[in-house]
Amino acid sequence: MITSRRDGGSLVALAVAGLLVLAGCGGGQGAAPAPPAGTPAAAAAPIGDPGLARRLAEQVTGDAAFARMEELQRIADANGGNRASGQPGYDASVEYVAGELRRAGFTVETPSFPFDTFAVDAETLVVGGTPGPAVTALTYSPATAAGGVTAPLVVAPDAPGDPTPGCEAGDYANLPARGAVVLVRRGSCTFTQKQQVAADVGAAAVLVGNNAPGPLGGTLGSVAEGRLPTGGLLQADFDALLPRAGTPATLTLATRAATVVTRNVIAQTTTGRPDEVVMSGAHLDSVPEGPGINDNGSGSSAQLELAMRLGGAPPVTNAVRFAWWGAEEVGLLGSTAYVRGLTPEARRDIAVLLNSDMLGSPNPAYLVYDGDDSDRQGAPPGPGGSDGIERTLAAALSATGAQPRGTDFDGRSDYGPFIEAGIPAGGLFTGAEELKTPEEAALWGGQAGVAYDRCYHQACDTTANIDRVALDRMLDTLAVGVGTYATDLGGPNGVPTREQRQTR
Repeated sequence: MITSRRDGGSLVALAVAGLLVLAGCGGGQGAAPAPPAGTPAAAAAPIGDPGLARRLAEQVTGDAAFARMEELQRIADANGGNRASGQPGYDASVEYVAGELRRAGFTVETPSFPFDTFAVDAETLVVGGTPGPAVTALTYSPATAAGGVTAPLVVAPDAPGDPTPGCEAGDYANLPARGAVVLVRRGSCTFTQKQQVAADVGAAAVLVGNNAPGPLGGTLGSVAEGRLPTGGLLQADFDALLPRAGTPATLTLATRAATVVTRNVIAQTTTGRPDEVVMSGAHLDSVPEGPGINDNGSGSSAQLELAMRLGGAPPVTNAVRFAWWGAEEVGLLGSTAYVRGLTPEARRDIAVLLNSDMLGSPNPAYLVYDGDDSDRQGAPPGPGGSDGIERTLAAALSATGAQPRGTDFDGRSDYGPFIEAGIPAGGLFTGAEELKTPEEAALWGGQAGVAYDRCYHQACDTTANIDRVALDRMLDTLAVGVGTYATDLGGPNGVPTREQRQTR
């Protein structure tokens, strides 16, 4: 039984009350602003329930969210062990989430978008008749013919200080590149460009060597851009092949790539101003390697539990829109397609984006996205209003008994397209593959020197991989964030009004 949420319930309630005062309920931007021309009369001046955030924080439970994660686990178990976009497990996840939301009275859509899939069945290299070093097919690499490509190795020039080896056709001047397996060093141009240049000069395949220790992985961009079978090599393995130029080599890359269609789930309340939307998003897909229960069944289930408690017609000032994104694991594709598909006016309608990605890591951190860049790490501040979102979430998380820390807007989750569009954003995160530091273990408990999530992107990311105390705390915090801004967008932790927002 989880007791931390109820033990901290009074603290949560007090913190919510304080947040509502700071937000200026009843007298701030959300009280009764003049709507822009064309706003439906029914949405002109709704007044939200000032106790909404407190009520939501009291009603949502980690146990209920965990039960929804168990349903996602059952879906994965019945569909090949994963819920990856383009696979049956993802489609079943969409139907489950959309069905629950319709039952709760939301207006629900499941807009579709195309994306590229990629899988590797075999990747081998034989040099001079003997097995060569390990090779990794780059994403969207075309497959070789059955039996592989057999051709001499040809080395693209790699002059000291040249940052662009193999990036221009002139690099292959006077080289027998036609029909060859080309060896080219990684540099400043993209892998896509390297293999396209090699294709233009008639090469049969490309092997890209890393220019630093560690494995080389990457992408050719898309199915359409992949023209030659292309693999990556470790730096040491690449260097060992250079003296063997002219030796026949056989490269086998058994890959499968296709363009398929998948869906997002978008649900909006029927109440609240539709031109001042509070949006909450979480990606629904897993990686193909596992069921993705922490990444991101935790964020998806927490958000679904919150939506069901809120209901489709709550007493809100500002409409609430929930999104479950597809194809996040292959490049934030669902959220990107959504934002790009909005008109400029529809982008301005979104006042806030809250992102929930991995809320139950087993060795958890308690992280809030650094909207004001006060940590001076990585990316610059988010769009105006992101600083207030950070403060709102940090205060709510503190009230659960956790001490929050900032985390960089590093572009690894679905807030990315919203920030690029100029939409204020924030969110919650309990950590992925990075190791917990001794200082963090002293602050939060858990094991120093161990990943926040040891099952990140693995088959073991099941319901057994969840810290239910962390899930409970993060769900309470999300409830406060959504409830606060659905009631009022103003006050010291507020965000710009629609008229003030400068979206791109």
